[in-house]
Amino acid sequence: MNKNFVTVALFAFAIGFCTNNFAMSKVPANYNVGVVDVRNVVMQSKQVSVLQNEQTKKSEEIKNAIKKAQDDISKEKDLKKKEQLVKKYENDIAYMKNTNDKNYAKKLAEIDKSITKTIQEESKKAGYDLVLAKGMVLYGGTDITNIVAKAVK
Repeated sequence: MNKNFVTVALFAFAIGFCTNNFAMSKVPANYNVGVVDVRNVVMQSKQVSVLQNEQTKKSEEIKNAIKKAQDDISKEKDLKKKEQLVKKYENDIAYMKNTNDKNYAKKLAEIDKSITKTIQEESKKAGYDLVLAKGMVLYGGTDITNIVAKAVK
């Protein structure tokens, strides 16, 4: 039984190896593969830096609104009015957060689209047939992160 298992395993390996060679035989010899560290490009992007600064300011505005709400609520003595204030401020702050989150997601999607387009354009200019994210590549390819990062700035 052990001998049969080894024979089947070797046979399966041989078929897999041949299939891989057959699939790769269609790739031209001058096929250029580029590799981009997308995270690095994003971190160097001026657009992302501006968005982060905007987000920091919006977070401060929300913190200030929360502080003001807490102060106003703590000053109110009438229980019924206090409950009304709590509901009002909860709604106002939730609206601020939702609006901020939606705007942030929209701008982030636009930046992502812009960076993807830049990667495509720079890759075509440099003559690459295929570009992969660096995290997906174990071996090979030409790292074009610096080229893309300069174009994104």
